[in-house]
Parts: sequence; C-alpha cells; structure tokens
Amino acid sequence: MNQTIAARTATRAIRLILVDDHAILREGLRSVLEREDDLVVVGEASSEPEAEAVVLATHPDVVLLDLKLSASSDFEGLSLCAKLSAAHPGIGLLVLTTFLNEDLVVRAVHAGARGYVVKDVDTTELVRAIRAISGGESAFDARSAAAVVRSLTGRTAPRQQLTDREIEVLRLLAAGLSNNKIGEELFISATTAKFHVSNIMRKLEVSRRAEAVYAASKRGLI
Repeated sequence: MNQTIAARTATRAIRLILVDDHAILREGLRSVLEREDDLVVVGEASSEPEAEAVVLATHPDVVLLDLKLSASSDFEGLSLCAKLSAAHPGIGLLVLTTFLNEDLVVRAVHAGARGYVVKDVDTTELVRAIRAISGGESAFDARSAAAVVRSLTGRTAPRQQLTDREIEVLRLLAAGLSNNKIGEELFISATTAKFHVSNIMRKLEVSRRAEAVYAASKRGLI
C-alpha cells in the first residue's frame, strides 16, 4: 500500500470494491475515484464468486457493481446484489451499469441495492452517490429516479396512508436526496426530515430508504 492510500485509510476513508468484468473499466474507475481524499479502492473483482470472496476478505463500506458480469448473463449482478445484501446487511451496494429501465431499477432495489447509476454519469455525480451510499442514504441518478417514477404511470392506489408532507419527502427520496437536502428543499430541519423518513419506513413496513421508494412505487404512492 502506498503512502497516499495509507494516509487516507488512516483517516477513515470510504473503502470501495469495484466489481466489473472489464479490467480496463475497473482501472479507469480506480484512477478517477482515488483522486478523492475520502475514497480508497481496497479490492476488485470480475465475477460473482470473486466478488463474494473479496468482500469477505476486505470488509468494504461500498461495493460498486455492474449488472453484467459474464457473457452468459446480462443480469448476474442482481444475484450478486441479493447474496451480498443477505450476507453483509450493513454493506452499501451501488449499481453502476449501462442498462437502464424501470424493471431493472426496482429489481436492483429489491435485491438490496441502495443506489443505481448509469455508466455515463459524470464523476461528480458518481462520487456524490458513493458518499451518500456510505452514509446510509439512497442514491439514484436523475434518469434512474425518473425510470422509477415512469414505472408508476397508470397505477392507482389510496394515498391516505401517508400525509401530504410524507408524499413530498418520498418524491425527494426517489431522487436520492439525503435528509439534509430534503430539509433544504422543504424548508424544514434535517432532524424533521429524518423523522418523516422514519415514519414513512414504518408505515410502508420497510427498513431501508431504497426499499421505501420501491414499496411506494409498487403501491402508486408517488
């Protein structure tokens, strides 16, 4: 480990694992991400079994994974997501993929992903997403959030379960905003925003923010 990485690790950098079947892409991602003082890549993997082993060995904060990990399957990453989520409940799973459609986004969330971004996202947005995931928030780029919203078209469901304010908070959750950002958007404190998020998760009977978005989308609440 070089001195730069050692220094960042000592200051509790966000520990990342990159999972993608293309070595060149992993190399490029590592180069870009490690320019940030608070990010350090502690491992890489090119397949589902390799990823499981590396996660077990390195205990990362966030796993950045593609959905396509082999020529035989376009969505092997969904299986990996579910396995890692079950085996390591505290881990942050962020999908970084070329695929974007409503079904894949909600399937990834259901498999345990806290975020979903498309590979041509700019570096600033990707870093923001990683930091959000590490902090226990959800993170969807604008197109992924829009895909979830589009999937709601034509669905109807009673909205009495949640208050109007909670519906507003849900919409901002779907856009990947943190409690602080939700507070800024709605002119309320971060503590109040957190209170609303907790109530939403309780009412929807889920334990994760991303699951709240998924559950709300299935019920047509947003």
